[in-house]
Parts: sequence; structure tokens; C-alpha cells
Amino acid sequence: MRFADLLDRVSLVDPEMRIRFTSPHPKDFPDEVLEIMQERANICQQIHLPAQSGSSNVLQAMRRGHTIEDYMKLVERIRNYMPEMSLSTDMISGFCGETEQDHEQTVKLMEEVKYNYAFMFKYSMRGKTHAYHRMKDDVNDEEKQRRLAEVIVAYESNLRAANGKSVGSEKLVLIEKISPRSDAHWLGRDDGNMKVIVPRDRLPVAGSDDVTDTKIGDYVRVKIREYYPNTFQSIPVEISSIQHFHKSQNIQC
Repeated sequence: MRFADLLDRVSLVDPEMRIRFTSPHPKDFPDEVLEIMQERANICQQIHLPAQSGSSNVLQAMRRGHTIEDYMKLVERIRNYMPEMSLSTDMISGFCGETEQDHEQTVKLMEEVKYNYAFMFKYSMRGKTHAYHRMKDDVNDEEKQRRLAEVIVAYESNLRAANGKSVGSEKLVLIEKISPRSDAHWLGRDDGNMKVIVPRDRLPVAGSDDVTDTKIGDYVRVKIREYYPNTFQSIPVEISSIQHFHKSQNIQC
């Protein structure tokens, strides 16, 4: 069975259950998957797309099976289908044989893609890997740390451009728990897997005359009022559902 067919079937099991999938390989991501994501309201518009490096030379050394040009074409295809897609990535600094030019290409990638969030690390040799048996860990720790710091700066300098555009828009937030910083607020996540702080208010229920307390597991329609790094602050509007919210936003379900 193709992954697109599996995703299609799973999405039909419960239209009110959010569906995410993790770490698709950039060299194996057909348009059929993007078409299903575009069609189904309960498949989250969020993709974790590990890049590892912005250099084709490093990607070849890592045996990733694709070039950075392939990767950028995929990013373009994804955003052509769904312009509001939330993209995250993994990035490694200081892999075996990485040159300064390779590193600069990684920094450039961070600046061009403008990821919504990212996981960034300095390279650490692991046993039982191809690199462990065949390659030399030849970038010293101080250099790895410097390069990682520059990658992080490139990422953080573009966070507001990537996420700040959501301020003023409406989001559907799944309430997960009480905010660690305030008992008067919930912590939830939007469709793009971004954290959203929601005041713990009594709210109207979409499609009815009821007003009730919000609780863990509720979908709440909110208006985003402010963005801090990795977190949105919001104004709650109503308790809703995936299908009701998407219909109200004129999004195909």
C-alpha cells in the first residue's frame, strides 16, 4: 500500500482526530501525499522535513540520497500546494569533512526556508554507523560550536518572519494541559504544531446556544494576538471542532 493511500484511509477513521506523521524522507515525497493533506481537514498542515545540511557535498557524505537542490524543489512544491504549511527541520553542524563553504550553505538554507521551528545540533560520532567505520570526525569541537551558533542565529533571526504573519489570524487549538506558567491559562497546539497560550474562559459552543468551561481535549477557535519565539498568545472565541472550524474558514474538508 502506498503511504498516500494509508494516510487517506486513516484520515477517514475519525474526522475529528488530528493526524500527523513524522520525518518523511525528502527523496520520497510524492504529490499524492500533498494532495491528501490539502483535501483532508484533520491532516495537520505541518511537515517535519529533516535537511541535516545545506550542502550537497555533506548530504552525499551522509548518504542521504538527494541534493540540496532536490530538497529546495520539495519545499517549493509543498508551499505551492499549501502556502501556510508549517515546516520544521533537523540540522547538524560539523559533520565529518564539513568545510566552511559547506557551513555557509547551511546558514543560507536556514535564511531561505525560514523554518517555523528547528532542532539543531553539533555533530557527535556514534558507533555502528557508516561515518564511525569509514570517516574521520575532523571538525574540532570549538569549530562545531561556532558553526552551530551561527546556524541558530540564522534560524532565530527569521522566526518572526515565519511565524509573526499569523498574528491577527484565527487558529484551531487543541487544548493539552494547564500552562506551566499560569493556572489561569491553557497550553495547546495549533494545526502547525505551534504552542498556543489560551485563557481558561467559559466559551460558547459552536453550532449551539451552550456556554461551558473549556477543558483538556477541547478544540478552541482563537484569534492570535501576539507572537513570542515558539509560542503564540491568543484570545479564545468558541469551543469548536475540526470540521466546523474549517467550514467557517472556507477551507475544503
